[in-house]
Amino acid sequence: MAIIHPEGWRELKASGAAQREIETLALLAYGLPADYTVYHGVHWTRVAEGSFAIAGEIDFAIVGPTGKLLLVEQKSGFLAETPQGLAKRAGKRDESVPLLLARNADSLAARLRAVCGFDPVDIESLLYCPDYVVKGAGSAGIDPARIVDARRRADLIPVIRSILPADGPRLASRAKVERFLGDILQLVPEVHAVVGEAHGLYTRLAGGLAEWARRIDCEPFRLRVTGTAGSGKTQLAMAVYRDALAAGRRPLYVCYNRPLADHIALVAPAGGEVATYHQLADRLLRARGEVPDFSQPGAFARLEAALDAHQPTPAEQVDELIIDEGQDFRPAWADNLLRFLRPGGRAWWLEDPLQNLYDRPPVALPGWVGLRADTNYRSPKDILATLNRLLASPVAAGSPLSGGPVEMFTYAGDDDLQHATVKAITRAIGLGFRRPHIAVISYRGREHSALAPVTRLGPYALRAPTGHYDLLGNPILTEGDILIDSVHRFKGRAAPCVILTEIDFDTLDDKAIRRLFVGATRATLKLMLVLSARAEATLRQRLADPT
Repeated sequence: MAIIHPEGWRELKASGAAQREIETLALLAYGLPADYTVYHGVHWTRVAEGSFAIAGEIDFAIVGPTGKLLLVEQKSGFLAETPQGLAKRAGKRDESVPLLLARNADSLAARLRAVCGFDPVDIESLLYCPDYVVKGAGSAGIDPARIVDARRRADLIPVIRSILPADGPRLASRAKVERFLGDILQLVPEVHAVVGEAHGLYTRLAGGLAEWARRIDCEPFRLRVTGTAGSGKTQLAMAVYRDALAAGRRPLYVCYNRPLADHIALVAPAGGEVATYHQLADRLLRARGEVPDFSQPGAFARLEAALDAHQPTPAEQVDELIIDEGQDFRPAWADNLLRFLRPGGRAWWLEDPLQNLYDRPPVALPGWVGLRADTNYRSPKDILATLNRLLASPVAAGSPLSGGPVEMFTYAGDDDLQHATVKAITRAIGLGFRRPHIAVISYRGREHSALAPVTRLGPYALRAPTGHYDLLGNPILTEGDILIDSVHRFKGRAAPCVILTEIDFDTLDDKAIRRLFVGATRATLKLMLVLSARAEATLRQRLADPT
């Protein structure tokens, strides 16, 4: 079986041309031996004479046993045979396939010669059109021996092996060629085609915690789950919530963050209750005719005092109590919530000490059964590899996706912060992320963020919390298509591309590392960091020498 880059391709599903490429990738993987390496979705750029950059992409780059390189251009669907050769309709114009192959080979060869120096580079090209029969092969503008059309689909592997033979002189440039291709490899040819699939992949992989944690039996049922980011804690919470409703029991889900509670309330089935700790107090006060005034200072402290003094009636008690983000709770809050549990009820406590952003001591839960989940299935491996160089106890990577390197952008001060953040957003869009796929997350709390008052960054309209609430306590957001929020509020949620901005610290202490960890593990595909010059220097030094 051939070696395939990027890893995790089996789990990726797409549609249209992207799906056809995944099918071809499977054919190459199982049809070629292990001494062939296949790179899928290689995007490259080179600077031409003058000041213009030439960019392109290659569907498949295959390195054979001798080090010879074959570029495979796949054209799915219908092709046109014009006087200038084969053409593919691209938007409102025809794209010359022979010109595309020649340009890709020439431009990539120029890049490789710069990398390989005096070591010879041998590059061939092949056109694969699995849906179209080329009628005038002699006039296609491509050597007929280098075309595999619909009639010859079964010959694709033999043709590739004839071009890249197993025998012959070994090229000294092979290692340099493979390193170069690995460095410029993008995650997938079209990011938006697999964003939903990446979420589905995480859902399937992280579902294990929800499966076996629910098989634990103890009396009384008190289970404390200490799980890292992306381990499936929220999936477990939702499975427990649904189980309770299916069995005729009444569940109560309580977390710390309002945005997380809002999300859970949207996806949870009717019949139970979802609230933050402070929302729970707010609802109790409103039920007895006391309307909290959030415009007055100390409003949240008064909510906490109300729960301290409250003795739930039997009608207010529940059968299943699920407490999420337990690392953010105060010890007294746990006692207050447990009073809402009926005799014989079941209690679940979900926490992650690495996401403790408020420096609160662990809540003592004597007599509770403990369960640990140390594998992150949500974050790509490259993100976790970077984070693990900062952590005392590494987090296991459970996702097969690599995600690509963590990219860093530096700003010189608050005046330069917006420019650097816009640069990161533009880079994300250039990689194929749509604006709703991008979340700009401030490392600072909202009260101290220079970006908090901003509703636009350059040409990008932001969907930002205004700091105001409606009459029911719901946050009011500005209109925009790119979300911006603080790392504190975004905890518990995720986005395909996360731009963690306003990163600034003197020393990379435990508190700074926890904040970086929370922000970084929100990304399901790509992570970018926007740092002050001093923070970048400190972080790079720590990454280079984690001891």
